This record gives sequence, C-alpha cells and structure tokens, in this order.
Amino acid sequence: MLIDGATADLEQENHRLRAELQAQTQELRGSRARLVAVGDAERRRLERDLHDGAQSRFAGVALQLRLAQRAAPPDSELARTLETAIGELYAGIEELRELARGIHPAVLSQRGLEPALQSLASRAPLPVDVSAPLGERLPEAVETAAYFAVSEALANVVKHAGAGLVAVDVRIEGGRLEIDVTDDGCGGASLDAGSGLRGLADRVGALDGRVWIESRPAAGTRVHVEIPLARPALPSPCRRFLRGA
Repeated sequence: MLIDGATADLEQENHRLRAELQAQTQELRGSRARLVAVGDAERRRLERDLHDGAQSRFAGVALQLRLAQRAAPPDSELARTLETAIGELYAGIEELRELARGIHPAVLSQRGLEPALQSLASRAPLPVDVSAPLGERLPEAVETAAYFAVSEALANVVKHAGAGLVAVDVRIEGGRLEIDVTDDGCGGASLDAGSGLRGLADRVGALDGRVWIESRPAAGTRVHVEIPLARPALPSPCRRFLRGA
C-alpha cells in the first residue's frame, strides 16, 4: 500500500510538473508574440510619422523651390542652382520613402499581403514572380510576418545567391499560410550561415510558425515558411494548472 501511495504521489507530482512546464512554455511563446506585436506597432507608427511628417514637409519645400525657380531669370546661375537643389531634394524624398517602406510598408496595412508582395517584387533588382491568390485579408500579425519573411528571403537572394529569377508562392493550406521563395542561384543557404535568414526564422517562430530551407550547391534554394492563421489554445493540463486546479 505504501508503494502504491508513493507511486500515486509521484504520478501526481509528475503531472503537476508537466502542466507547469507546459504553462511556462506557452507563456514564453506568448511573450515572444507580444514582443513581435509591439515591434510591429512601433514600425507602423514610425512609417506614419515619416509619411505624414518628414515626407510631407519636404514635399512642401520642393514646391516652394519650384516657385522660386519659376521666378528666377531663365538660364541663370540661380535657376540652375535651384534645379540642382530640387533634384537632390526629390532624391532625398525617394530615399525616405524607401526607408519608410523598409520599416513598415503602408500598402501592407491598407491593401493586404498580395499587393504588398507585388510592390516588393516590383522594386527588386531581378525578376520576381509572385503568386498569392489569397482573396482575403489575414490576421495582421500573420500578414506582417509573411511580408518580412519574403522580404528577408529576397534580400538574401540578392546578396548571396547570384540568381537570375525568383518565384514567390503564397497559399493557405490546412489553417496555415504557406510560403515558398525559390531561386535559381548558387545554393548553399543555411539558417546558421549568418545570412539574415535566422532573423526570419525567429520572427516566424514567435507566431508558432516554422521555416525550412532546401539549398544544394549549384541547385538553387527554396525557403519554405508556415505560419498558423490562429494561435493554438492552451492544452487542458495547462488550463487546469493556470486555474490552480
């Protein structure tokens, strides 16, 4: 009887410890997701501040310079100086726009993932074929993670792959958003190679997502990303533990 009682006590203690570990694991996942959400919210705020503040002010300065140029004598040194200043100002505005897009693209918030990826592809220095017939808006955190996953994968291709073509395929399968970024470059990519793909995996992992890489030398690279569209509920032992049962 003493042995049976000790066994029962041990099983109960093991159950309690498993429930506690599950609860702590879930809390860690939740903390990671909250940190990502806070970072994304700050990105959106910075993008709005840049667009509504600095960009608007510089556009106003450009207009004033244009008015001053029209008032200057034609073909004068002043007119030429103003034209140079206007050109530099517009170049600066475009650089600011690129910076704002890198922080958080407005098109992603306003129109969704597919238009944002098409816009990203149009600015790439090599051909990028995007297929993302989603037909619906996804959770904001999922759209943001997916966009920056593709953005980081494309940046890695441009920096390291020597590719001539990239294909981006985005689809919904079994309650998950699945993404494939495939290139025809030199291969050899790795999450551990310091290529920036590690950050991609960390961001996706904060949403309980996963990243795989298939990359053989001289055979191109495929980055595969899966992101759940809904975060899983706590397992029942965790719920009992959190309630103090």
